[in-house]
Amino acid sequence: MSERFHWRRARAVFWKDFLDLRKNPGLIVSMLALPVVLVIVPGVVVYSYVRNPDDPNLRVLATYYDATLPLGVNSARFLIERTLTDWFGLFLMMPVFVPILISSQAVAGEKERRTLEPLLASPVTAAELMVGKSLASLVPAVAISWAAFLLFCAVVDAVAWPFLKVLLMPNAMWLFGVAVIAPLFAFFGNGIAVVISARVAEARLAQQLAGLFVLPLVGLVGGQVAGFLQAGPEYYAIQGAVVLLLDCVLVVVGVRLFDRERLISRWT
Repeated sequence: MSERFHWRRARAVFWKDFLDLRKNPGLIVSMLALPVVLVIVPGVVVYSYVRNPDDPNLRVLATYYDATLPLGVNSARFLIERTLTDWFGLFLMMPVFVPILISSQAVAGEKERRTLEPLLASPVTAAELMVGKSLASLVPAVAISWAAFLLFCAVVDAVAWPFLKVLLMPNAMWLFGVAVIAPLFAFFGNGIAVVISARVAEARLAQQLAGLFVLPLVGLVGGQVAGFLQAGPEYYAIQGAVVLLLDCVLVVVGVRLFDRERLISRWT
């Protein structure tokens, strides 16, 4: 008979890992470094377009992305909107990357600190253990993503306002992406890190292996910049649907790997 799931025990695991996170300033700095870059860089790019919107080189760059761009379309505004559309692909690296940093400590880090055996000996079930550790990764990742999004909107609008006199952000695509797609990517990053950390004995190795799964996302962004892929709401919605399916697979695999008897026999 399967053991009954208790949210109280899952919350206890969550708070334990969350408090451990607060005691690791190096990890916190690593978590915040990428969001800072993903907010500052697009602000600089947008500023480079608005400071001299009549530069003829902007027209050349705009026609690289769209050879049929009408002559009456403002090249600077076109490039700004294109940047905001393509940048969401890079932004999705954050909700994947942050959970990897945290969740790689989920089991492998416990092993290094020699705190895994007492945890496995407790009445906590495999499902409660996985849910608690996943929440300790997902909650900070989603919170950081939303905070970075708000700051991103403020920076872009502040830079673009003197030229466009309109608020570009937030738009519908970004609102849907940050509210729905970003959490799906965060769950994916968490699931990958949890599965890998359950199979290796070192947190650093778990981080490195899990980080390899960010590379396909980087490749997709490269395809967008090179013009091979046309980013937009439909494109990102398809990405989200694919990641949702992968998330479901990771849930099944993760629960099986978090079997207490299997972990105890492997590491004790």
